[in-house]
Amino acid sequence: MVHVRELDPNASPLDYFGYELRRKREEAGLTLKELGGVLFCTGSLIGQIETAAKVPQREFAERVDAALMTDGFFSRLVGLVLRSQLPTWFQPFADMEAKAEYICTYQAQMVYGLLQTEQYARSVLATGMPDQLDELVAARLERQRVLQRERPPLAWVVLDEAALHRPLGGAEVMREQLARLLGYIDRRWVRVQVLPFAAGEHASLIGSFTILRFEKEPDVVYTEDLISGHMTADSEIVREGTLRYASLQAAALSLGDSAALIARVMEDRYGKQPVA
Repeated sequence: MVHVRELDPNASPLDYFGYELRRKREEAGLTLKELGGVLFCTGSLIGQIETAAKVPQREFAERVDAALMTDGFFSRLVGLVLRSQLPTWFQPFADMEAKAEYICTYQAQMVYGLLQTEQYARSVLATGMPDQLDELVAARLERQRVLQRERPPLAWVVLDEAALHRPLGGAEVMREQLARLLGYIDRRWVRVQVLPFAAGEHASLIGSFTILRFEKEPDVVYTEDLISGHMTADSEIVREGTLRYASLQAAALSLGDSAALIARVMEDRYGKQPVA
């Protein structure tokens, strides 16, 4: 007799997802193989998710809802599951980011997480040599859903020109990523400025930071070091961060000139080169 691992649904969002998936599948009278046939995946994959051995993706959750007629239950739950895969120290920021009315960030080394393509995100996250890279990538893409809401936050990104030139993932990945940035030109709720090399010394040579603003809660400033993040609502730090951010915006190129620079770097540095 095969021993089936019993999950505690209160242990974590992942355990709860697996517990409910098994319960709903058995309620429908389906075996793992039968449900797999409906979902176009293996019964083994479903078994791994039911035992919390594998993290479900959003597409999987949506297919389960359709197959088991669960009225979007698993699609709603998967967001919590994926967010729980983020590093513990990062989760409080992700929660606050999802509630913010206004996100303004300066990024010195790379494209802001909410604007990253899947392959660019994979290249960034792989540098930390994680054990569960696929899960971290899925969690980052899930974070980006905040920009797809009916009323998204205003996201204003000042991006150091260095981030355009650093070839994370190779030329094709960078070309796709810079094309993604250009795709935000006509988006009312996303603004991208580039701080050019020509700006020289500037107000945040020390590194990247993000300010989150809320309708009814104090603003917060978020920074990261090598292995963790730090968030504070201290009024003096927020005031200093706001002043520095305004200085960075003033030193950056206009929105139009920023788009032109992104397009130029995309073609000159990452364009398809003729075969010699």
